[in-house]
Amino acid sequence: MQSYLARDVMTSPVVSIRWDASVLEASALMDDKDIRRLPVVDEENVLIGIVSEGDIREALSIYNRTNPYAPDQDEILLAVDEIMSAPVFTVGPDDHLRQAVHLMLKHKIGGIPVVDSERHPLGMITESDIFRLILNEWEGD
Repeated sequence: MQSYLARDVMTSPVVSIRWDASVLEASALMDDKDIRRLPVVDEENVLIGIVSEGDIREALSIYNRTNPYAPDQDEILLAVDEIMSAPVFTVGPDDHLRQAVHLMLKHKIGGIPVVDSERHPLGMITESDIFRLILNEWEGD
C-alpha cells in the first residue's frame, strides 16, 4: 500500500460545534449530518475537545429521566463542554496516515481530528475513511 497523508484520507470540511451549544443541538447536528463525533471549538474556532455519539446518548438519557415540568428543567440541559473529552489527540494534514491509525489504535478511539498549526479543525479521519481507503486499494489491484 502506498504512503498516504492525513489530508488524502480526511473527510472535509469538518463539521464542528461550539463549546457552549447544548447537548440537544449537538444531537440534532449529528443526526442531520449522519456523523458519530463532533470536534468542539471555542470562539476562535480552536479545537478544545471532542464529543461522541456515546457521550450524547449518555447525556440525553439523564435528560430523558427528568420531569419536563420541573421548574429547574433548563438547568439540566448540559452544554457540550460539560460532556466533551479533552485533551484531543490530533494529527496535522501533512502527517502520515499511519500516525493517525497508531493514535486511534493506542487510545481506542474511532476518529481523530486533522488540525492546522493553530489547532483549527480541517477535517476528520474515522475508521470508515480508513476502511474506504483499504477497499479502494483492494479494488485497484
